[in-house]
Amino acid sequence: MNNKVVLAYSGGLDTTYCAIYLNKIRNLEIHALTVNTGGFSQEEIGQIETRAKKLGVKSFKCVDVTKEYYESCIKYLIFGNVLKNAVYPLSVSAERMVQAIAVAKHVQETGASHVAHGSTGAGNDQVRFDMVFQSLLPGVEILTPIRDLRLSREEEISFLKEHGVEMNFEKAKYSINKGLWGTSVGGRETLTSKDYLPEEAWPTPVTESGTRELALGFEKGELVSVDGRSFANPVEAIQHLQAIAQPYGVGRDIHVGDTIIGIKGRVGFEAAAPLIIIKAHHLLEKHVLTKWQLYWKDQLSTWYGNWLHEGQMLDPTMRNIEKFLSDTQSTVTGKVFVKLQPYRYTVTGIESKHDLMSSKFGSYGEMNKGWSGDDVKGFAKIFGNQSAIYHKINEELP
Repeated sequence: MNNKVVLAYSGGLDTTYCAIYLNKIRNLEIHALTVNTGGFSQEEIGQIETRAKKLGVKSFKCVDVTKEYYESCIKYLIFGNVLKNAVYPLSVSAERMVQAIAVAKHVQETGASHVAHGSTGAGNDQVRFDMVFQSLLPGVEILTPIRDLRLSREEEISFLKEHGVEMNFEKAKYSINKGLWGTSVGGRETLTSKDYLPEEAWPTPVTESGTRELALGFEKGELVSVDGRSFANPVEAIQHLQAIAQPYGVGRDIHVGDTIIGIKGRVGFEAAAPLIIIKAHHLLEKHVLTKWQLYWKDQLSTWYGNWLHEGQMLDPTMRNIEKFLSDTQSTVTGKVFVKLQPYRYTVTGIESKHDLMSSKFGSYGEMNKGWSGDDVKGFAKIFGNQSAIYHKINEELP
């Protein structure tokens, strides 16, 4: 074994502690890696690099995996209309898996014999990172100082001060994690079962008023245009829609869920573009897919979202479901119309050449053109035949 360790580094308190501890106490050579999933600006990346180098790391690298994040994960969350507990678009859980895979690749590139992350022992991320590393990095030792030493925030701060680390140790009132597929918000209120986040907790202030109508263009299930403006790739379309919709204050909520380790937890999130895209995509699917396509998509998508949330992105079953989801999107092409207003949005309708709600075959509740009344009488008789036989044979049952 060599003394190289790749540290998943965000520049926060926990990963700063890891960098100093692993270098000064464990005598390891630190190779810091920041993984950008669409949440860091170039200025922020520069600041993170400066902090890392001040800590004496051997190397620092930032990799932008935003496009890979979309292609390997977000695309299928859209195809599946995945909302955890019908609320949460899996903003952080999906992101962590892609980050862990990027860290594992960097370990392989550097030939490091250790990999480290700053997760505590109380949340989901420790499981997600560990499972990816165990699968992709057999023989590489996983180091988690915060979890293993059961450190409090105060103990971390005291240690860093002793080693001359200068940083803002004042804990922000709210913890923010931003990525392409939404921003999570944690604070005092989310630690309770009752309180809701106040206006000042949300990262994006509400600055828009009035009503704005948008047309979202989908091609085989992927967002390709917003209000007639086409984009080279869906990532740019998502970012553009987010910039338009988030200032309306839509897509805010608190998710209550079951963690991987068996406890319940709450997290706030703002995800205007993800929620609008999923709801718009779902409405388009209702018009262009058959009822059994929709039914089986719902079954598999729910399982897919839950398994991804629980850190199982590398399970080969996920690739099987992704192929199914992709195959269902061949006719999911058209426009979806959305109305934005402060704190709410409405998906109003669709246009598609694949729309199965065609007047050529009749209008629901009005008239039909493809069958006669006698056809329906015969259909109803045969369709209900087994139930009728059951009740005739079992007349005496209560």
